[in-house]
Amino acid sequence: MNLAVVVLTWNEEENLARCLESLAALGCPAFIVDSGSTDATLAIAERYRARCFHHAFQTHNEQWSWALGNLPLESEWVLCLDADQSLTPELAAELKLKFAGAIADDIDGFYVTRRQIFRGRWIRHGGYYPKRLLKIFRRGKVLFDRTDLVDHHFYVPGRTVILHHDIVEDNRKEDDIIFWIQKHTRYATLLATEEYQRGTGAHAAPIRPALLGSPDQRGLALRAWWRRLPLFVRPTLYFMYRYFGLGGWMDGKQGFLFHFLHAWWFRVVVDAKLDEMAAHRANSVSKKAAVNN
Repeated sequence: MNLAVVVLTWNEEENLARCLESLAALGCPAFIVDSGSTDATLAIAERYRARCFHHAFQTHNEQWSWALGNLPLESEWVLCLDADQSLTPELAAELKLKFAGAIADDIDGFYVTRRQIFRGRWIRHGGYYPKRLLKIFRRGKVLFDRTDLVDHHFYVPGRTVILHHDIVEDNRKEDDIIFWIQKHTRYATLLATEEYQRGTGAHAAPIRPALLGSPDQRGLALRAWWRRLPLFVRPTLYFMYRYFGLGGWMDGKQGFLFHFLHAWWFRVVVDAKLDEMAAHRANSVSKKAAVNN
């Protein structure tokens, strides 16, 4: 099979076995890039005969770039997963069939559909399903946006195809809501920094933003539109749109918690950090002007 799998890990003993078990039907090489786990992550990887490599973590983009440039990958195609992601049996069968033969030369990547699980609940509404992720691509064609600090994206210049079946994203560590909040507090600072840097300088995306293009082209266009909305107003509009307009309320108690935290609370924290950064910049400019005068 002309396919290899790469998984990033750091203390993923609660998730990794499920991920690697789902890959067994593919029968292709699996590589782990670990950034210093102190739990049973590496022992689990060895049990499933995955090859383990170590590299210190800086950002997801840097880690993926290192992995694709330094692992002894022999296949042209690569499937990149986080440790909390696993293949459904249907997707594994689809991939096995797809990569049993040749892939058309003009195809550079495949999108899969993410099935998000939050505290045991499949988040099916609020615009969160189906969510397309480019997870399989020709490794010689992949592009990165170096300004991505939180949500890493893989981009390819050529044609892409959406596969029929799902990956499941279920981070069991996030069953502890404090873990989720602490993690997203860190992410809020990174996302604010990313947005602030893009707002104060030219940003050339790896592919052309387009509302009617591929899922990633559409995502780039929507994020550019989001950055033009007023701070603190946009989280409320976004939550209302997701929870009421797109039916997030149908996801029940865990759905309310997820949509409220992800669409409103997290975005408010990002906006608060952006507001701090803008105030600090204005204060620095004011002090510099006073010195010059």
